[in-house]
Amino acid sequence: MVLLDSIKRRNLQPELIDRPDAEPLELRGAFRALERINWLSRSTWILWPPIHAAAEASGNSTLTVLDLATGAGDVPLALWRKARRAGIHLRIAGCDQSPHAVEFARERAQTARANISFFRHDVVCDAIPDRHDIVMCSLFLHHLAEPAAVGLLANMARAARRLVLVNDLARGRLGYLLAWTTARVLTRSKMVHVDAPRSVQGAFTLAEARLLADHAGLGGANVRGRWPCRFLLLWQRP
Repeated sequence: MVLLDSIKRRNLQPELIDRPDAEPLELRGAFRALERINWLSRSTWILWPPIHAAAEASGNSTLTVLDLATGAGDVPLALWRKARRAGIHLRIAGCDQSPHAVEFARERAQTARANISFFRHDVVCDAIPDRHDIVMCSLFLHHLAEPAAVGLLANMARAARRLVLVNDLARGRLGYLLAWTTARVLTRSKMVHVDAPRSVQGAFTLAEARLLADHAGLGGANVRGRWPCRFLLLWQRP
């Protein structure tokens, strides 16, 4: 385990899940593990309140939602389920640069009979396709160097008619300990055992996330801490 003092400064490291030569079976194991981690850390509950509020403000007309770097697709699927139970009309899509992630997410959606489209797209190198009412991402910002993170937030704002939502890790000692421990409790995936603590080391603090939003031109962005050791960055188009 790294010295906890090293958490004070951001230490961005390559994550195994991002390797282009990663074994498909290892990736699928990691995707399943991330599903469990997202469920335990209540990713859907972090994102749902502003989405629900936007739907009510729109008179419950259909809202389009795009999830960037969707990974296993579990967050869009959970939001689809919550919207269906609440009688809210969402048209959800997710994209990821990994063909293995897109295939996995499509399988999950098909099994659930969920009307969610998943497609391959690199949101760092390419513009976000089309415009959407809500553009969001979960646990992706910390994968990026600061200039790329600023660029992504700016692109999200350009593509969002209503809301930008970013759910991510907040760097800190407790978050590092939780990541290191829960990764080993919840999964046997060696990939996740390595990546989980690295993710926290590469994550932003709340103050750093606010500065990124300012540099990206997201005036008035709200960055609030969420349990466990997460933050939600919310920007609403004026």
